[in-house]
Amino acid sequence: MELQEAIIKRRSIRKFTDYRVSDEEILKLLEAARMAPSWANTQVWEFIVVRDKGIMEQLTGTYSETNPARKCSLAATAMIVGCAMKGVSGYKEGKTTTKFNEWFMFDMGLAVQNIWLKAHEIGLGTVVVGLFDHDKCKGILSLPDEYEVTVILPLGQPETAGKDGPPRKELGKFVHADTFGNNYIK
Repeated sequence: MELQEAIIKRRSIRKFTDYRVSDEEILKLLEAARMAPSWANTQVWEFIVVRDKGIMEQLTGTYSETNPARKCSLAATAMIVGCAMKGVSGYKEGKTTTKFNEWFMFDMGLAVQNIWLKAHEIGLGTVVVGLFDHDKCKGILSLPDEYEVTVILPLGQPETAGKDGPPRKELGKFVHADTFGNNYIK
């Protein structure tokens, strides 16, 4: 599969078959995450692979009541929970170097995108879950204080083959030339 095809056809998957995601497949996803760029190559990410149904149910129980990922998370045969070390990415000598002191979220986004694209390539699906009680998840997973839970990725084989995704904005609607408001695309 070509990268452009994966970018275009990748979708948020919230319905899985009963296929059990293998450890080999999970390792492929984690290897893709490992290759993601990060601030000063700090690689602040940590990933917890969850297969225990009881823990998966506890994690899903921290989702908001309206989170559409609840059902697929309970149907998943594995989850990857992304965690990040605080106070490293975007910092130098213990001080933040940018306006945004949670730069680890950017690093995690890059790693998660790699996981997502690799999952699509090997016939798996996931959805990025971010609407949950992060502190409760941290407790469930016994995460040390210097780390934060950032994202939960339920994994499975998509129940239906690739549907077209929602429409995207035209480039001319969000690409500017030199300063904001000057259309780059005429």
